[in-house]
Amino acid sequence: MKVLIYGATGMVGQGVLRECLRASDVELVQTVGRRETGIQHPKLREKVLADLADSRTIEPDLTGFDACYFCLGVSSVGMSEADYTRVTYDLTIGIATTLARLNPQMTFVYVSGAGTDSSERGRTMWARVKGRTENALQRLPFRAVYLFRPGAIEPLDGIRSKTRMYHMLYLMMKPLWPLLRVVLGDRLVTTADIGQAMLAVTTHGAPKAALEPRDLHAIAAIEARRGAIADAA
Repeated sequence: MKVLIYGATGMVGQGVLRECLRASDVELVQTVGRRETGIQHPKLREKVLADLADSRTIEPDLTGFDACYFCLGVSSVGMSEADYTRVTYDLTIGIATTLARLNPQMTFVYVSGAGTDSSERGRTMWARVKGRTENALQRLPFRAVYLFRPGAIEPLDGIRSKTRMYHMLYLMMKPLWPLLRVVLGDRLVTTADIGQAMLAVTTHGAPKAALEPRDLHAIAAIEARRGAIADAA
């Protein structure tokens, strides 16, 4: 399996990249981003673009992929709806439209968020924009589109958010994670869960397109069991 990852330097993207590099059925991982990941691995190939909205110079390198894991995203805090739409809807759909043309058999997985508004008419700005993005992605001619809607995410393996506000928040929450795991249960997903769930839906599919935290947790648990059985065989 050959996979593309957009946003591999973000907190979620780092976790997804790690799981892809560990997976025995993934032969190539290509990242696309504004900067390199800093990771050296025989499976890994990186493409750096100053303007992610313009893929024309790397189009020949965007073909032949089985999946795209789209982990790009920004906080809506302090942003107008127009600006947030430009970096969320416009960028995502622009990239996805190119990938659908080049890879019609691709599975596209989009990291959205819990509370996304599929009606596109709610009061919460970010949720409307994410909902509009999700709806547009499902109209593109991919083999399949899955919409990941994580809520609380626990970073593992030394992964950290590159957003300073979130990084500080996670540092303050660190002593509370054992309690949060008990209180939130399967509503809490880890960065590893998200990566494992992406690999699972690419290979085995899922019963629905929009996957909430409990769905992601369950899919990741099944994938982890499959991996353990394969390792023991």
